[in-house]
Amino acid sequence: MSDQPTRSNVPASLDFANLVTAIQSVDQQLKQQATRAVNAALTIRNWSIGYWIQEYEQYGTDRAGYGQRLLESLAAELGNVGVSRCEARELRRYRLFYQLYPQIWESLTPEFRKLLSGKTLSLKTPIRESLTPISGTHLIGSLSFTHICELLKCDSAAKREFYERECIEGTWSVRELRRQIASLYYERSELSINKQKLAEQTHASSDQRKPQLTIRDPYVFEFLGLHPHEVVSESHLESQLLDKLQAFLIELGQGFCFEARQRRILIGDTFYFVDLVFYHRLLKCHVLVDLKLEAFSHEN
Repeated sequence: MSDQPTRSNVPASLDFANLVTAIQSVDQQLKQQATRAVNAALTIRNWSIGYWIQEYEQYGTDRAGYGQRLLESLAAELGNVGVSRCEARELRRYRLFYQLYPQIWESLTPEFRKLLSGKTLSLKTPIRESLTPISGTHLIGSLSFTHICELLKCDSAAKREFYERECIEGTWSVRELRRQIASLYYERSELSINKQKLAEQTHASSDQRKPQLTIRDPYVFEFLGLHPHEVVSESHLESQLLDKLQAFLIELGQGFCFEARQRRILIGDTFYFVDLVFYHRLLKCHVLVDLKLEAFSHEN
């Protein structure tokens, strides 16, 4: 029997508008599927790194030789072998991720569980009771690792669970999650006498995440072996900021006035171009913004 599509799969009246709709649907569905797959792999990878670090700290035969410098030594060695996003700070984050979200274990395939349970270490950490009722599979499928990084900053399990649920329900972008945490949404909800109305108002005006924003996540870049400038140039970033100048000025804060872009300035005997020039009417001074996509260095 042939696996080729049949006429029964095709709309009865395939006009040009239906053609556009069909292609748009395929594009959106597969784009979302690819985004979920990359994000799930990245999240499980980081959780697994935390697992191995925890196991080594408890059962490593030569762990005493590294002491307090374990993560710094590990970060240096991982950098030498080409493992990205494994600075000591990130390794601490991965370890905390594993400790706070043991329920991720349930989302792993049997083959991956075997890989974690006995190829190098003879002991497997028992599955502890989950701190939150949200399943590991649901968590991985709904939130990016950058979302999880923000959740790890919560100072209590109750607050973390609250933002998990609200973020998943509202399909918040990372920026929206940060904004809601900064606005003390959890604390305001606890004090509110009408929690449902507060939630409805919050979600009605929230910024929702999009697949293309997830793919541009710095964690995803480095996980896939890419660099930000391979996807978006500094000039493109500058144009995007200027296209949304009002929102950008509000984000900067009170008192900023846009003055110029690509302003030429003389430093020593050399001319340079500053990407964005603002005047701050309260501080009565200029604020110069130079956009860089690579990591900050002393040359900058």
